[in-house]
Amino acid sequence: MSPVPHAVIESAKPHVLGLFRIVVGLLFTCHGTASLFGFPDSGRGTLSAGTWPGWYAAVIQLVGGGLVLLGLGTRAAAFVSSGSMAYAYFTEHQKLDLWPIQNGGEASVMFCWSLLLIVVFGSGSFALERLLVRGGADTSAAPTPSTPSSESGPASHRVRRVVG
Repeated sequence: MSPVPHAVIESAKPHVLGLFRIVVGLLFTCHGTASLFGFPDSGRGTLSAGTWPGWYAAVIQLVGGGLVLLGLGTRAAAFVSSGSMAYAYFTEHQKLDLWPIQNGGEASVMFCWSLLLIVVFGSGSFALERLLVRGGADTSAAPTPSTPSSESGPASHRVRRVVG
């Protein structure tokens, strides 16, 4: 059995990233709806409006997760959402114990790092923001060799943005 050719894996990256973004956004949104509206039922009930920090975190989960899911303002929404999960981990979970498995913070850590990955690599395929860009052009693609760089100096010292 031969391994999958490198070209096939490279061509699948934007699609896999897009699916990853959709799943993370959907799960994050579900956390927000469960905390705010009791659906899907998490067994923890709903939060009273304005309760700090839980209610505000749930609003970020609902709005940020929805934007990430749809691929609208993806990087900004993922950045704010990732930061809220880092805050949740360090202020609520880590004070209970050091390790996420012991303090119940696994979801916060996984969401934090998954959303940070989306900030760095972009929305991938299937994002609505691509439809809003003129002609559906891919705004997250790396510059082509003919694209001038904003860096000055020899070409060997230029920084290229690498995204999937």
